[in-house]
Amino acid sequence: MENTVVGVYDSYAQAQNVMNELLACGFSRDEVQLSPEADRTSLTQDRDSGTGSGIGHFFRSLFGMEDEEDRMHHDVYAEAMRRGSCVVTVDADSEEERERAIEVMNRFDPVDIDERSSQWRSQGWTGYDAAAPMYTDSEIEKDRTLYGQNRTTDSTAQSMRGEQQRIPIVEEELQVGKRAVQRGGVRIYQRMTEKPVQESVTLREEHVNVERHPVDQPASEADLTAMKEGAIELRETAEEPVVSKSARVVEEVVVGKEATERTENINDTVRRTEVDVEQLGAADRSTTGATTAADTSMASGTGMRSDYGDSAMTSDDSDYRTHWQNAYGSSGGRYEDYDAAYRYGSMAGGSERYRNYRWEDAESNLRSDWERDHPESAWDKVKDAVRYGAERVTGRQRGR
Repeated sequence: MENTVVGVYDSYAQAQNVMNELLACGFSRDEVQLSPEADRTSLTQDRDSGTGSGIGHFFRSLFGMEDEEDRMHHDVYAEAMRRGSCVVTVDADSEEERERAIEVMNRFDPVDIDERSSQWRSQGWTGYDAAAPMYTDSEIEKDRTLYGQNRTTDSTAQSMRGEQQRIPIVEEELQVGKRAVQRGGVRIYQRMTEKPVQESVTLREEHVNVERHPVDQPASEADLTAMKEGAIELRETAEEPVVSKSARVVEEVVVGKEATERTENINDTVRRTEVDVEQLGAADRSTTGATTAADTSMASGTGMRSDYGDSAMTSDDSDYRTHWQNAYGSSGGRYEDYDAAYRYGSMAGGSERYRNYRWEDAESNLRSDWERDHPESAWDKVKDAVRYGAERVTGRQRGR
């Protein structure tokens, strides 16, 4: 578990987008796991059988049960899945990969699992029960609605107590390393070839000639001595070519490598959150400040922090809820699905960048930032909420 990163998401589409982004960033399919693997299919099968034993087995294999901390992690994440959430896990091979996985997973609004489990305990939950049935769709909706209401109550109480809020200023640092890559090379083949050659050689041959000549003369003493039976042999000889071959080294091919060094300049950008503070009148109930970044929260190995949680300024959202009821209530859905859009708009309206903006001029940039940070939420669905949040801060609200 040392380099395992775990993220919890209430939407299966969010979890699927997280897994796809991790795979696109270089993680292998064996390192990334989404549970359930299909949109509530495996959870529905567990619910129909009356138990969540499949969930328990998954987290026992992930965390083990060696000590109290392992059992605590097991219970919290198993309970989150029992209540309809999806879990994405990444087995990172190094600290660098772990940080990269956290950065990717934080883009997709992960659940603050510590805060969520605290809410369960306040309702009497004491630990994961493998024999407990899976939550139905209506139970899931009720549970998350109650969670959203409690978060609003806690935020309001905190503001009334006058407690300090800390807004982290996060700044990226550029880290440049190097790695060895294949750039090409040479392959040497050795093969045999043949070519015709021609040489000349002089050969000597002997031939025996026999001639008979008529003679008429007295026989000499030598002739008489030679007058006996016998045989005389003369052999003919001839030369023939003899071919042999010898090998000689006539050339060498020397293969080696030469190392050179070069300096390359890296040009990139790093991000840093900035905080703009606006002084408000006593009658203004809008937010007391805004950040120019949509999400600066970081994650740990046991959970994530969601958008607009710690970094966004809290306020009374009753005005937002009234607008939501008038604009969206008849179409169904929940206010919690639009809460982030209202707060995003109020942050933009209170920032230096959009303080004197015209909506028609700013909408393109606002839409681009929203779709980058909230790929699961369509701009056309929430843009009225964003505009209302911005105009509520600037005081330039349209007639409703």
